[in-house]
Amino acid sequence: MIRIVLAAIAVAASPAGAMAQSDAAGSDDVHIVTPDNDPSHEVVPSDDGYFSGPSGTEDGFSLTPELDLNAVELGQSEQVEQPEAARAPGAVLRGLDKVTGDLTDLELKNGQTQTFGRLTVTLEECRFPVGNPSGDAYAYLVIRADDDSRPIFAGWMIASSPALNALDHPRYDVWVLRCATS
Repeated sequence: MIRIVLAAIAVAASPAGAMAQSDAAGSDDVHIVTPDNDPSHEVVPSDDGYFSGPSGTEDGFSLTPELDLNAVELGQSEQVEQPEAARAPGAVLRGLDKVTGDLTDLELKNGQTQTFGRLTVTLEECRFPVGNPSGDAYAYLVIRADDDSRPIFAGWMIASSPALNALDHPRYDVWVLRCATS
């Protein structure tokens, strides 16, 4: 007799906190029964991947996600209009030294480089939504460690989602606050 325990799946699938087990005859068919082995709560897999009760009626849940391919037309995508971005002359960044807890604001113009701790931070460009300079800021940064000429970070950082593309450094964090418009 094969005994399979699918505790996480079975508990999620059955409101009574069921466990999966093979039937007593030793076949490989898997049935889900409640801990008290009440056959009225037994759930049996059907050929279509759904689990149904002993009477053959569907209990309204499945271990296989239901996907209606007729509702989705593949190859077609919805056009999403992106807001137009304006280029700012600079940006305000914030740096954190994780060891000392010191915060430092860095005001940089496009193309300017500034040192923060043992990092060299270069702002290549800062953009913001047209007509909303206090809105979201997108800054392209190149960050190098003092002892290395290769960048440890090069890419766009987004002010509203700093963790989306973050600097990975054991001591320092750097993120974008806003674009400087003057």
